[in-house]
Amino acid sequence: MIYDATACPQDIAYPTDLRLLSKSREITEAIIDELHAAKQQGKKPRTYRKVAQKAYLKVAQNKNPSKKVIRKGIKSQLQYLKRNFKTIEKQLTGFKVFPLSYRMQRKYWIIQTLYEQQLGMFQTRSHQVDDRIVSIDQPHVRPIVRGKARAKTEFGAKIHLSLVDGFSFLDTISWDAFHEGNHLSEYVENYKKRFGFYPAKVLADKIYCTRENRKWLKDKNIKLAAKPLGRPSAKAVENHVRPGERNPIEGKFGQAKNAYGMNRIRARLKHTSQSWIASIILVLNLVKLAGMALACLGFSAQEKLNPAFHNTLNVILTVFKIKNQSKRESGLALLTYAA
Repeated sequence: MIYDATACPQDIAYPTDLRLLSKSREITEAIIDELHAAKQQGKKPRTYRKVAQKAYLKVAQNKNPSKKVIRKGIKSQLQYLKRNFKTIEKQLTGFKVFPLSYRMQRKYWIIQTLYEQQLGMFQTRSHQVDDRIVSIDQPHVRPIVRGKARAKTEFGAKIHLSLVDGFSFLDTISWDAFHEGNHLSEYVENYKKRFGFYPAKVLADKIYCTRENRKWLKDKNIKLAAKPLGRPSAKAVENHVRPGERNPIEGKFGQAKNAYGMNRIRARLKHTSQSWIASIILVLNLVKLAGMALACLGFSAQEKLNPAFHNTLNVILTVFKIKNQSKRESGLALLTYAA
């Protein structure tokens, strides 16, 4: 049994505070236009959209803006957004029935939450907030800190995978970051539910190898292939995870991301994205089964398949032979004509 977790990035633009606020401002401007068109009374409220867009581009098009410049740009977008919210509230008071469509109403709720988050971070000069929104179109997406050299933070779902004899089992899929080491006992119990017994050996990262998990596995008579706590003895070194032992699950992640698109989930809805990820895991297992099917063919089946294989190969070689012969004859004819 091999355990590991990874992130499945969503197909979204890299979120910055300034870009999110600018997009929120544009949505509020569209709402103001829609409400004014629905009422068709009085003068259209001022939004200063050209001035706000110019202020945004001044920072966004700067290749290396300083922290002071970025903070000033965020402050201006927050102020424009606050002004637009007040305008929308005044417009809504003139309607007896709520005039916005569900799609626009949903976006209005999302950008209100985003505004509160950004305002709180701006006032406290922090960059962390609970349930942080990084995409207005996909508000369920959360930042997942991975600590990788290539991408320290990824934006998408985090999954936990169990690998048993080359077959992958999806234990957890979550849009919030979680500590996989705290759920080791759950994953092992899932193994027992599937197969009716506990695994003989568990291979996992050191993040799983806490004192509590070691004690729990020891009570269940499950061998943990990991570095022991404290100074290891010569006997304890035998239980280490040898180089290459965890390669199968890393290979599964690489296969899923490079071959089947798990490195960029293009679904937009929460449940659709989860189905997309689960389908990729299913395909991995189907490919594994297809590879095992050929190996499981008996000698009699191979005897029956060999003549068909040789006949097909002979047909292909005959076709190539005829094509090459015709090309050779046409070439000789041209040489004779030239002579």
